[in-house]
Amino acid sequence: METVTVEEGQTLTLKCVISQAATTSLQWLAPSGFTIFFSEHSGLKNSKYQLLHYSSNQLSIRVLNVTQQDEGVYKCLHYGNSVRTKEVKVIVLATPVMPTLEVSVRMQNGEHVLLKCSTVRSKPPPRITWLLGDDMELQGETHHEYETDGKKCNSTSTLRVHTYGKNSTASCIVRHKGLQGRKLVAPFRFEGLVTDQETVSAALETSSPSSQDPQQSTSTVAVMEDSSTSEIDKEEEEQTTQVSHLATEANRQFVGLTRKKSGILLLSLVSFLIFILFIIVQLFIMKIRKAHVIWKKENEISEHTLESYRSRSNNEETSSQENNSQTSRSKSCMNYITQLYSEAKTKTKEKAQPSKFKGELTHIPESIV
Repeated sequence: METVTVEEGQTLTLKCVISQAATTSLQWLAPSGFTIFFSEHSGLKNSKYQLLHYSSNQLSIRVLNVTQQDEGVYKCLHYGNSVRTKEVKVIVLATPVMPTLEVSVRMQNGEHVLLKCSTVRSKPPPRITWLLGDDMELQGETHHEYETDGKKCNSTSTLRVHTYGKNSTASCIVRHKGLQGRKLVAPFRFEGLVTDQETVSAALETSSPSSQDPQQSTSTVAVMEDSSTSEIDKEEEEQTTQVSHLATEANRQFVGLTRKKSGILLLSLVSFLIFILFIIVQLFIMKIRKAHVIWKKENEISEHTLESYRSRSNNEETSSQENNSQTSRSKSCMNYITQLYSEAKTKTKEKAQPSKFKGELTHIPESIV
């Protein structure tokens, strides 16, 4: 794997060169896995990717205005008899800005000067040192705080100075890989602080009258020292009040931001629940409609079946009535025939009795058709 380091905002050049082959194809893949270029054909519709050179054994591209999102492993695929891969790891550096130097005089635990050097948006974290005079360089208390993306960081270094002179100097020096050996320097001279202190002392000496006796002058100096001490205490209280006020405001802003985020989250959750409820209602309505259609079809089928059953029953009743009428007719015919046969037999008997008395034999048929 090849490693390439580039500064943020610069141009990245990627080259893929292979030995001469008869039939080959080359392809560059982005860290996300998408195709940047396949031979001379562009795979991404993005103007920041440009084709520099393409041939049967070389595919060179460049990436304009590199950002932290362009960091990762790029792959060059060589398609021949087999597939070979070349990987290039790209590291994007974020060069720190010019450091800022803050100076404050503290009276806690003895009078001292606090120097604070800050620089922002650097990747990787820079190295901050302090140069005292021209030949002494030392390390201060350094603190790195990363941003929300977890890549860039804001760095701060503090230095406490208890003793200094009019010609004393202190410089904040920032070193970083992206500077390529260069240094960012923020100098400070203590001459201004010494001059201010001398001015205050001269004013105190001038304000005390020379005609007073030593005891009175001593008391005046003591009063002046007490007043200066009280003023310094007041300044410290004011600074403490300002710091607490700033902390309170920051806390309020944080609470307000948290409440705002909570409100947005709650609103999003309520909207999502309403949407889910709407979908459930729609599904329930569709189910009811489907059940109604099925019930309607079954009702029509049952009505049709009932009508056919009724018509069949009427037909059966009609046929049974016809059969009954035919049966009654046949019975009446049989009764009529039986009656005729009885009457004929009776008449025959009546005629046979006189012929007996006369002694004559007469044959009488027994069946009458």
